[in-house]
Amino acid sequence: MTILKSLLRRSFLQPPFALHLRYCHTVDEVRVRFAPSPTGFLHLGGLRTALYNYLFAKAGKGKFIVRIEDTDQTRIVEGATERLLKDLEWAGLNPDESPLTDSPHGPYVQSERLDIYHREVKKLLDNGSAYYCFCSERRLELLRKEALRVRQVPKYDNRCRHLTPGQIAEKLAAKDTFCIRFKLKEFHEAFRDLVYGDLSYNVALNEGDPVIVKSDGFPTYHFANVVDDHLMEITHVLRGVEWQVSTTKHLLLYRAFGWTPPTFAHLPLIMNADGSKLSKRQGDIQMDYYRKKGILPTALVNYIIQAGGGFTIDPSERLNIYPLEELVQKFDISRVNSHSSRLNPDHLGELNRLEIQRTIADPGKCDELVRNLRQMIQQTYPNHNLDLSDEHIKTVIQWASNRMTSLVELVEGKLAFLWIIPKLQKAELTPEILDELVTKLESENFTKDNLQSLLKDFSTKNNLTFSNFMRSLRTMLSGLKDGPSVAEMMEILGKKSTIQRILVLRKKS
Repeated sequence: MTILKSLLRRSFLQPPFALHLRYCHTVDEVRVRFAPSPTGFLHLGGLRTALYNYLFAKAGKGKFIVRIEDTDQTRIVEGATERLLKDLEWAGLNPDESPLTDSPHGPYVQSERLDIYHREVKKLLDNGSAYYCFCSERRLELLRKEALRVRQVPKYDNRCRHLTPGQIAEKLAAKDTFCIRFKLKEFHEAFRDLVYGDLSYNVALNEGDPVIVKSDGFPTYHFANVVDDHLMEITHVLRGVEWQVSTTKHLLLYRAFGWTPPTFAHLPLIMNADGSKLSKRQGDIQMDYYRKKGILPTALVNYIIQAGGGFTIDPSERLNIYPLEELVQKFDISRVNSHSSRLNPDHLGELNRLEIQRTIADPGKCDELVRNLRQMIQQTYPNHNLDLSDEHIKTVIQWASNRMTSLVELVEGKLAFLWIIPKLQKAELTPEILDELVTKLESENFTKDNLQSLLKDFSTKNNLTFSNFMRSLRTMLSGLKDGPSVAEMMEILGKKSTIQRILVLRKKS
């Protein structure tokens, strides 16, 4: 109530503006926005929306803006805003304007823009496009129940639209709880959707007048969205298709203000492989899930563009890695499909393998990959004495680049021996054999072919069955019964680590 006290001084029931509505901008600079709500963490659907906004802005030499829409204070998840911004940074989608930047278009968090919304809603009250609603929650609930009883779609009956100025003044003086609603009007004009073509929807036939400012003083999504897009000079709105049905409502708000609306493009749904809808409750579609699985950001970006179109890419080259700079050049909003598409999880592993190989070939990016892998290993094995030198990690990554689809495969499971010494009680070989083997290895070149030859000669010279000898060495080095060849294991571990592992068991003999 106190937040809206400046609106209580008079009643506002004057005729609305009747202005021609234009649907396309002639703009000097493209400005788009990604506007997530901090009610959860970024997932694949949100990443796709952010990506397409980013690519559209950069292709048009324009600005990519991130705005946090937190008007529903009851659903905010603590830390979600910070995580959202970090996830975008991880994916390489760095905004030109955001809550982390200073700009005359800010602030970029809606809860910090309440004075702006109160100022703008007064304009609608002044011109008669909005009105005070004093209906109680009890009355609204009765309306809903009655509509369901007669099998109708529940909607507000617009009762308070017809209150007289005197009745409004009386209720305001009594400090009755109120919200502010927007007057929906007949709307038969089509608007151009850059993905779906010309569309029309007469919202007044299907909905009652919507709340635009709630009783707690916070705006609803529809009102804040329109005000912010106008004041932030947004030229194009690229958003999920679920908002398409709300576009007419937004266009009516633009008309009531006398503002030119942006151009709209609605992006089709991307679905799970089984055809089900992506859900924030799915742990396996959140950015943090992929990060922890060792998926690289460029691989994930190329994964989500597999569903939905929007690029001048030959179908035979779909399973390829395109850096963001190249995707900017290939992006074409007119090529976005107007139907939903399914993700194919089988593609993600192959794309990540290609990105790992591409990263290894770039010295600067390879160093970053080494740092990331080192951090994963340290988090997985916090109480081990590990060989995590840059040289050893690079050797392992290069060796595994054609074998793995994720960095996690190098940390967990059968390849854990790359970093930690297996816990064995005793060696299967005699101390004398181990001493002789260590002496031999100390003077040898540690290449796979050379080691293979050495081990064969050694087993023959010492009257050892080669297969049993290899089995014993494999167990000593890795604790595994199968895996890469022993010579290959030795080459990857390196001379120092190989000898160290043999000597550990020598002491237990």
